[in-house]
Amino acid sequence: MVVKLTDVAKKAGVSATTVSRVINNYGYLSQKTIDKVQQAIKELNYQPNSLARSLQGKNTQLVGLVFPTMRVPFFAELVESLETKLFEKGYKVILCNSANNKEKEREYLRMLGANKVDGIIAGSHNLGIDEYENFELPIVSFDRFLAVGIPIVSGDNFQGGYLAAQTLLEDGCKKIAIFTGANNSNSPTNQRLNGYLHRMKEAALTPFTFRISSRYSARLKGLDIQKALQTEELDGIFCTDDFTAILTLQEAQKLGIKVPEQLKVIGYDGTQFVRESFPALTTVAQPIDDCATLLIELLCKRIKNKEQQLDDLYTLPIQLIKGTTA
Repeated sequence: MVVKLTDVAKKAGVSATTVSRVINNYGYLSQKTIDKVQQAIKELNYQPNSLARSLQGKNTQLVGLVFPTMRVPFFAELVESLETKLFEKGYKVILCNSANNKEKEREYLRMLGANKVDGIIAGSHNLGIDEYENFELPIVSFDRFLAVGIPIVSGDNFQGGYLAAQTLLEDGCKKIAIFTGANNSNSPTNQRLNGYLHRMKEAALTPFTFRISSRYSARLKGLDIQKALQTEELDGIFCTDDFTAILTLQEAQKLGIKVPEQLKVIGYDGTQFVRESFPALTTVAQPIDDCATLLIELLCKRIKNKEQQLDDLYTLPIQLIKGTTA
């Protein structure tokens, strides 16, 4: 049986209006009354109707999270941090896995809008989602350009690419490649490639850029990596994500290439999972918790005031975590 607001009022010995005021934190009430109502809510396991509250102009205390996949450790850890911090602020989350599918993402946006969530944090990888341009709800983005006026939080991708190339140069590498994605969107992640290219130009060395699609399976990625290793006698590789770096180490082993004696490898992201499971990997670590904190801070500002002026891009520092692969 569904517990109603009137059931809570009856158990607490107060009016339905008083229960509503406690739930919405509206008007003056004694602490004794608040405690009685909250105890009744707890005992009856009453769930306030978020949609009904939104129709009354109240916040639903719901935030939508739109990310491409939870199979990638970086996104999984970022979403976990976001959910934990949002819960501490009194928000629940609706997690939407866009799965590199534009139509799926559009449907999720419609659903979030229909449910009147208070705001959205998106790390979408899909291109051409026009709905973001005219979406009325507050939105902040992680590492992706979604539309003009939507602030972006990002690690310092340019510095990350520059630092990776610099580290490989300091290790004595001369033929340094980058394994990157398509880089076909106007997003901060492209700066990892630009940072690498800038440092290679400074060193007067030829860059080697290999595009490895993020949509490929591990097996297909492995074939592309194997081909690159066989085509060029590389002595240093910067991978723009840790998963590709791990695949590179595996393919190098299959080909009998010794790491780090013959080939040095650096990854990118530095999640807790990778640091614990592959401690040998040298990687550029993103500040996941700091990114989550800033994303939530900016979203809360927009929730309180939709016209709040925010910067276009907020860049957080990265750091190199030394392993034995470079």
